[in-house]
Amino acid sequence: MPLLDARDLSKTYGPQQVLAGVSVSIEAGERVGLVGANGSGKSTLGRLLAGDDAPDGGILAVQRGARVALLSQNPTLDPERTALDEALAGLVEWADAKRRFDEASARVAAGDGRQQVDLERAAADIERTGGWDPRHRAEAVLERLGVRDPGARVGTLSGGERRRVALARTLVAEPDLAVLDEPTNHLDVDAIEWLERHLVGSFRGAVVLITHDRALLNAVVARTWELEGGRLYSYAGGWEAYLEGKAERLAHEERTEANRRNLLRRELEWLRRQPKARTGKSKSRIARAEAALAAGPAPPAGGVELSIESARTGKRILELQRLRLEVAGRTLVEGLDLTVVAGERLGIVGPNGCGKTTLLRAVCGDLAPAGGNVLLGGTVAIGYLSQERDDLDPRRSVLENLEGGQAVEARGYLTRFGFRPSQIHQPVSSLSGGERARVALAKLLQRSANLLVLDEPTNDLDVGTLGALEELLVELEGTALVVTHDRWFLDRVATAILAFEGGGRVVRHAGGYSEWRERRVVGAGVDAASPPTRAALGNERPKPPRRTLTYAERRELERIVGEVDAAEERVARLEAELADPALYQTGGADVARRVSELSEARAVAARLTARWEELALREERSSRDESAPKTRDAE
Repeated sequence: MPLLDARDLSKTYGPQQVLAGVSVSIEAGERVGLVGANGSGKSTLGRLLAGDDAPDGGILAVQRGARVALLSQNPTLDPERTALDEALAGLVEWADAKRRFDEASARVAAGDGRQQVDLERAAADIERTGGWDPRHRAEAVLERLGVRDPGARVGTLSGGERRRVALARTLVAEPDLAVLDEPTNHLDVDAIEWLERHLVGSFRGAVVLITHDRALLNAVVARTWELEGGRLYSYAGGWEAYLEGKAERLAHEERTEANRRNLLRRELEWLRRQPKARTGKSKSRIARAEAALAAGPAPPAGGVELSIESARTGKRILELQRLRLEVAGRTLVEGLDLTVVAGERLGIVGPNGCGKTTLLRAVCGDLAPAGGNVLLGGTVAIGYLSQERDDLDPRRSVLENLEGGQAVEARGYLTRFGFRPSQIHQPVSSLSGGERARVALAKLLQRSANLLVLDEPTNDLDVGTLGALEELLVELEGTALVVTHDRWFLDRVATAILAFEGGGRVVRHAGGYSEWRERRVVGAGVDAASPPTRAALGNERPKPPRRTLTYAERRELERIVGEVDAAEERVARLEAELADPALYQTGGADVARRVSELSEARAVAARLTARWEELALREERSSRDESAPKTRDAE
């Protein structure tokens, strides 16, 4: 029996049918991604699967005794509890077992030997539901997710910190099925990568991952669901496999539609040539065929088109001279020298609270530096998107928030951002987080700008809008500073990474996120030849001394390529087996075993690949150093 089985789920809000006959099945230990446009019903389906909402129609069956937990986008926490208490709150069975153990232990100590059996049962339940020291595990998870003070009261935490506490509560509870709705929002990149490793290698339950984080989907899930037009489509594999599968489905639908229309045309032409077409019955047939031909296929889902008028500018956009930034007596940036020239796109990364937003505010002139200078080019026009989207008036409608901008018809302009005519008169306060993000983008891009300063622009955006924003930034003639935790986004957009490395140190690295991360792993520095000049790179990380490979490492490098190939072949084989519908007819045990094997195989492949990259990079650098011209020291 599947862990969860849903048949023909439907859900309607007012005139909009969000879900129309959705059927899904989840096996124990399975990892599933759920994607779709904002407003397509992803969160609604997540709530139905978790039992936090009831469908209007259909059947939902959960395996007896299975625990299902939901991480919602707006979790409810007790403001009087500490972060640690809330992280432990999901251990309901453990708490009950611990209470029974303490009661039985007290009675046994008082001489009641009849309680020994209850004591042993309670002890076994404690072992099964979390062990004897769940506090230590909860503290470790909170630390990994960026909650530094487990004793802080929830009511004193920021919205982002509260979401991280709620995520910790779900992970610590280890339910049989975790439905995680946008779990990476408000996480920094280190926390996201830890979550990725935890879901792949440590978390034992099944997962439904509702997220726009394409790198996370690619690494974690073995199956991807897409909600579109109230219906659900299922694809084997992660994000890349989903893209390939959807392209094939759309191509098939286009061929089917072309065949349908050709058949209808031929039928109409034949009917019109026949004498019997003069009868009322035949005329009715013709009318029905003409109506079917005119109706055509279902309209495609609305896309998002982004553009901005880029103001003319000189070569130098921004220069920071020995910049020092302080907040509440704490130094966040110390002695930063940085030159940004036209056409560059800097991705800014670092732990939560390190000063990324503070740096953007200083660039925009909203915060005076504690030392140094912020110099803008004479013709620079800044377009700023704040993390809080506080440029919007929540009481006014979508349309009213945009009126007064450029001379462009606001209603038509909003359709390019995926808004239906019925939505433009809604107050912004009634919109979802993703819809508010699109309104903020629409308002920002109305203005002429040549320096875009974007603070967490990817939060709450669906993948379609993310792709449109990526295309806009890549094709943009202007310049951008972007704070984001989206690794896929940074790899596509960033020409350089500006990394907060602690102690007020901010370092610029050429290339995208993956290149920066590789340098972190192998401990290498920034290439001295990276543009625009070494002097413009800010606080450079010094290169470590050259390290040649040992004999053992050279032998390891020779054989590891074959090991990587074998590991990747095993991953591909298991993914193919999980994509075979016949597997799901043999029962949950086979599926769960293969899902577990796939998680293990992916972890092995990732470890071997990282080791191969490290050894190959060091070998390449060593060879380059050895082939460089030698100079003789002066005697």
